[in-house]
Amino acid sequence: MPARTIVPRRGDVQPAEDYGFFGPGSVTWKVWSYPTSLTVGFQRAVVVEELNPALVAAVEHAHGIYDRPRSRYDRTVRYFAQVAFGDARGTTRAADVLVKMHAMAVGIEPYSGEPYDANDPASQLWILLTGWHSVLYAYEKYGPGKLSASEESRYWDECAVAARLQTCDPAEVPRTREGVRAYFERTRLGLAGSELARKAMSHLLRAEVMLPPMPRALRPLARLVSVALRAATLATMPRWMREMGGLHQAQLVDTLIVPVMRAAFALVHLNRRAELMALSVLSPSTVPVVAPVLLGVPPQKAETLTPERARERFGYSPPCLAHAELRKRRRDKALAGAARGDEGIREHQPVHGPIA
Repeated sequence: MPARTIVPRRGDVQPAEDYGFFGPGSVTWKVWSYPTSLTVGFQRAVVVEELNPALVAAVEHAHGIYDRPRSRYDRTVRYFAQVAFGDARGTTRAADVLVKMHAMAVGIEPYSGEPYDANDPASQLWILLTGWHSVLYAYEKYGPGKLSASEESRYWDECAVAARLQTCDPAEVPRTREGVRAYFERTRLGLAGSELARKAMSHLLRAEVMLPPMPRALRPLARLVSVALRAATLATMPRWMREMGGLHQAQLVDTLIVPVMRAAFALVHLNRRAELMALSVLSPSTVPVVAPVLLGVPPQKAETLTPERARERFGYSPPCLAHAELRKRRRDKALAGAARGDEGIREHQPVHGPIA
């Protein structure tokens, strides 16, 4: 039986320190605060990501999504939410920790024989864009619909702000729908529906990854939710992605799931505490991050920061620099160990951070 999670009331919510990097007037808050984002949007993101050979090699090396699926899912949802809604101090710290954890995820991709590095800028751009695109796609398909042209432009500008928390170049972030489509067309050439990718994609669409063990009386409902989320996620994926992943779903299901999920999400969205209750089942650790936003609790300081200003204020290095410094220290330690005749520090250690 799952542990009981207390959904906080407005008066019990701990205020954030500030609005973080976006704030209440942002398109990010508008899109990411809708219940499609951390459900179908998030599931789509982590499933599609696995088509990247380097990323899935790192995932397979760590093996966390198989050994600790619930905790890994929970922590990854929390990180996604932290970037969108968290205050600047906490988000900058989380980004710094993740870069350092990813610095340990290096090795040889088994199919190409090429080295991979989880902090590689191209890999990080893939993670960023699949995440932000998936969340927007789910919002459009199962939520209020398409953004206006100006809102969509702002959304991708804000995505470029999020890129500054990773090792990718913000200038590489497309700023239009056409640019995003062109990016995925270019990237498609390097994707692969390998055995590792298919295994990971199928696993991440299963109920036990997202949902905790349920009491017997709730298992039929949990099964229904799982089937609906899987169908909704697959309906957002183009045929070529499904074929690469070995995933199949009838066109009729693609069509019928849309009104069902639109109605379900709209109903949940009528009550913010209902949204938090649903989130507490999927990702308990994310509730404290999202609760101030959903319940309208103002922060201690009504300000937004840039990632650069936050790093300056709180004493963190830029992601690329932090990654380079850590890798240099590891190489120096390895060389020193080799000079002493021992192994020093191993270069190919698995990462134990979030799924992405």
